[in-house]
Amino acid sequence: MTCRFRAASAALATALCCGAAAEAQTQTPAWGRFALFLQGSRQVQDTGLSTNMSDVIGNLTIRSASNDDGGFEYAIDARGANYTGAFEQREVSVYDAYVGYRAAGGGFGLRLGQMWLNDLGSLGSVAGALVEYRAHEQSAAGRFRLGLFAGAEPDTFQAGLVNGVRKTGGYVALDGDLGRRHVLGFVTIKNQGLTEREVATTLNFVPVGRRFFLYQAAEYDLKGPGGTANKGLNYMFVNLRWAPTDVFDFQGTYHHGLSVDARTITNDELQGKPVDPRLVTGFLFESAGGRLTVNLLRRLRVWAGYYNDRNNVDSSATGRVSAGLWAGNILGSGLDLMVSDNRWNRTGSRFDSWYTSLGASLSRAVYLSVDYTTSLSILSFTSTGGVVVESRPETKRYSFSSTINVSRALSLLLTAERFLEDTGHEDRAMAGFVLRF
Repeated sequence: MTCRFRAASAALATALCCGAAAEAQTQTPAWGRFALFLQGSRQVQDTGLSTNMSDVIGNLTIRSASNDDGGFEYAIDARGANYTGAFEQREVSVYDAYVGYRAAGGGFGLRLGQMWLNDLGSLGSVAGALVEYRAHEQSAAGRFRLGLFAGAEPDTFQAGLVNGVRKTGGYVALDGDLGRRHVLGFVTIKNQGLTEREVATTLNFVPVGRRFFLYQAAEYDLKGPGGTANKGLNYMFVNLRWAPTDVFDFQGTYHHGLSVDARTITNDELQGKPVDPRLVTGFLFESAGGRLTVNLLRRLRVWAGYYNDRNNVDSSATGRVSAGLWAGNILGSGLDLMVSDNRWNRTGSRFDSWYTSLGASLSRAVYLSVDYTTSLSILSFTSTGGVVVESRPETKRYSFSSTINVSRALSLLLTAERFLEDTGHEDRAMAGFVLRF
């Protein structure tokens, strides 16, 4: 199943949850990072057929200093990749490439270029202009922000713009202490004058002291994608965590994602083609559940949880039980152990997905680990730029990895893996470095 749009949305939701507190800081220094990874793999089938593949992936991020005194700002965040094997594919993803200026004390700010507006989640990518007003002082409710933007739709996997697609919208936000944030957004996407999507978005991060937080992000289609699909809730992710004591920690999650390919629907309508009913229905993923973690000792914790998953509109729900333990610096040996299991109970079948990791710090600069995993889901790119997720219950993965911190600025990463399947095996090796400046 192709899930290009929802995969990006889910990834962004996680990034937003982790990044909300960081963005709420009033001052951040300028920084940069460059990473380069080389990967080679060889697949060998039991029939003797073999395939070699290689990947080169690079990422560059540079961000200016920002503070309440205002001034000029800029950002570059881009990723390039080259894949060879059954087919060769080059991709360039640009997340941020803008310059801007903000008045002293906050006030009005202007950004020009390509940017990803994190307040809008997966809909925040735009190439154009953003005007934002930020209140000078924070009230009891929080610090008020208002943003308006307009521009073109950037291409997801190639540097450039999607022909004929325009995006406009805005948001209102309240930012508070400890990363608290409330955002209500509105986005309209038009494809050659035809409304492709008209969406209301919400984002909330609510901390209560240091024992509880709630994160929520959602997309609600005010008009059916392309005017054909159904309107209503398209995406929602909720994550809450409550630690009443230092011993107990509860985490609950709810994830609902309806993948409707609005771009294809709209293009078919513009070309006078009949719309495939399967595109209108889309694919559904829904999961709800919770996990309880018990910290038995300072370096020993165990957890258990239960989740109810649904993988498509016409699929029945599947129960999933998870459990695991983590032990750090076992008996002063420097060894860290993690073991976890997810068990799926489907109609007529039951299988486990085990993960075991044993790691050790040889010094402050070197960390080594060996891992064993069963029953994987494989994420791969298609020749048309989409993403395919394959479930492989019989797959086993053995891996060795190392992280070497040469200095505070330079880190090296080395990984070797073997995948065993019922039809053959695959070997992978990856080497890379991360340079911070």
